[in-house]
Amino acid sequence: MTKKTDRRIRKTKAQLRQGLAELLQEKSLKEITVKELTDKVDINRSTFYLHYSDIYDMMEKIENELIEEIEELVRTRPVNPFNESSFPFIEEIFTILAENRQICAALLGPNGDIAFLQRIENILSRHSLKVLEETLPEKKQDLQYLYSFFAFGCVGMIKMWLTGRYEESPQYMARLTFHLIMNALHKS
Repeated sequence: MTKKTDRRIRKTKAQLRQGLAELLQEKSLKEITVKELTDKVDINRSTFYLHYSDIYDMMEKIENELIEEIEELVRTRPVNPFNESSFPFIEEIFTILAENRQICAALLGPNGDIAFLQRIENILSRHSLKVLEETLPEKKQDLQYLYSFFAFGCVGMIKMWLTGRYEESPQYMARLTFHLIMNALHKS
C-alpha cells in the first residue's frame, strides 16, 4: 500500500513541477498563483497544500532537491586532476539536467531564479577551482579567469541546449563540453 501512495505522491509532484515549469516560461514566479497552477495540471488545491505551503515553498523544495543531487555528485565523484577520468562527472551533470530538463530550462530562463544558478555555480566553482589548481599549478594566477571563461561558456551552452529545440543526448553534450575544456586547457 505504501508504494502506491509513494507513486501517487511522485506523480502529483511531477505534474505540479511540469505545470510550474510551463508557467515559468510565460511569467515570473511572483505572478503564478496556486489556483492557476492547480487548474493547469488538474489537481485539487488541497492536494497542492498537502505538499507545499505556497508557490515559493514549492520552488524552494524543487531547487533544493536539484542542489542536493549536484552536491551528492560532487561528493561521490571527485575529479582530480582534470583529465580523461573527469568525463563521467561531466556526463552525470548533463544527465541530471536532462532528467530535469523542463524545470531547469525554466529556472535558467528569463523568468527563472538567478539565485538558483548562483548556488549551482558556487558548488561547482569550489570544486572546479581546486581541480584546476592541481591540474595547472603553473597557471595559478590566471585560473580564476580561466574558470570564469569555462563556467559562463558552459552556462550559455546549457541554456541553449535546455531551452532550444536541440535533441543532443546528455552524453553528446558531456563529450562536447569535455573536449572544449580539454582544448582550452592545452592551449592556454
